[in-house]
Amino acid sequence: MFTKKAWDVIVVGAGVVGAACARAAARSGLAVAVVDRGPVAGGTTGAGEGNLLVSDKPPGPELDLALLSLGLWRSLAEELPDAVEFEAKGGLVVAAGPESLAALGRTAEGQRAAGVRAESVGPDELRALEPHLTPHLAGGVRYPQDAQIQPALAAAHLLRAARDDGAVFHPGRTVTAVLTGPRGEVRGVRTDAGDLLAPAVVNATGVHGGELAALAGVELPVLPRRGFVLVTEPLPRLIRHKVYAAEYVADVSSASAELQTSPVVEGTAAGPVLIGASRERVGYDRTLSVPVVSRLAAAAAALFPVLARTRVLRAYHGFRPYLPDHLPAIGPDGRVPGLFHACGHEGAGIGLAPATAALITAALLGERPPVDPHPFRPDRFGPEPVTVRSA
Repeated sequence: MFTKKAWDVIVVGAGVVGAACARAAARSGLAVAVVDRGPVAGGTTGAGEGNLLVSDKPPGPELDLALLSLGLWRSLAEELPDAVEFEAKGGLVVAAGPESLAALGRTAEGQRAAGVRAESVGPDELRALEPHLTPHLAGGVRYPQDAQIQPALAAAHLLRAARDDGAVFHPGRTVTAVLTGPRGEVRGVRTDAGDLLAPAVVNATGVHGGELAALAGVELPVLPRRGFVLVTEPLPRLIRHKVYAAEYVADVSSASAELQTSPVVEGTAAGPVLIGASRERVGYDRTLSVPVVSRLAAAAAALFPVLARTRVLRAYHGFRPYLPDHLPAIGPDGRVPGLFHACGHEGAGIGLAPATAALITAALLGERPPVDPHPFRPDRFGPEPVTVRSA
């Protein structure tokens, strides 16, 4: 059972977003408790590739958030242990034909105006950057700011840093209710191990963000979007960048529930090559899809023919927390005083975690946010809250 101590804020969720929020809030001097139904990084974070990208985001609020977050990740990389495998490898987006290349060029032009470094690359230059790429490409764009991190280790070390600043972590505890007062204001959470009391609760539960919101009587339409990743045997450093096809950007921004695949290939510091990416809305179906896995493997081998002779050791999947407008929900929920959301990042949660934490902490403290929070307001989707029983 928990003690009767009252906290300043309770963070629900110990993925990378929740861990980043806990660290930032604890470092600011707030008393923080973190609770999760499972272990650290037991959900989407543990199934991620660790992408820290600006290349896949068109100009707009998410790109602004990503640029802020990338700078924060670089600072964190100097603070966190080398085990988090931060690697400023850069990204390389490639186009198969002239139409695809022209569309990629238009995207890059807008990104440059927003502060992104985007370098056009001709077909001959592609092979200099990535010697094992297929020669049958029209060109591409290199994004030197893109980076990668080992997401589960990053979440664990962020949470450890939060604990060093006084935060307390309660793993394996399920939140069963959001406690509210007579005016509907947050007073904490109820778990299967007892109550945790606080005037602020941060919903960092990823794909379960809608479920936690419902406990507070509000709607947040978070849906799971399944994706598979293939992991090869350890290899010498064959692939230098995160490399993906230009069509990947369209897949990320698509609202379709149908299966979409586009080749995404990158090496890791540990040696294995990671191969993606697929997207489909199939609920929480955990069935291994052999056709999807086969399609990913074939697309990767077409992009990098050397991979056709490489063994795939395993395939795994995760569920991205999808919101209909492809923007995360970050900040206070105007419908329930004291409820804050930090979820719905889809496949960008790892990259956007530090900036999300900065927005949440600024809101908790009543300080000026580092970027405009209005596009991410959580109450943009639903009506006024339903009546919930105080506890």
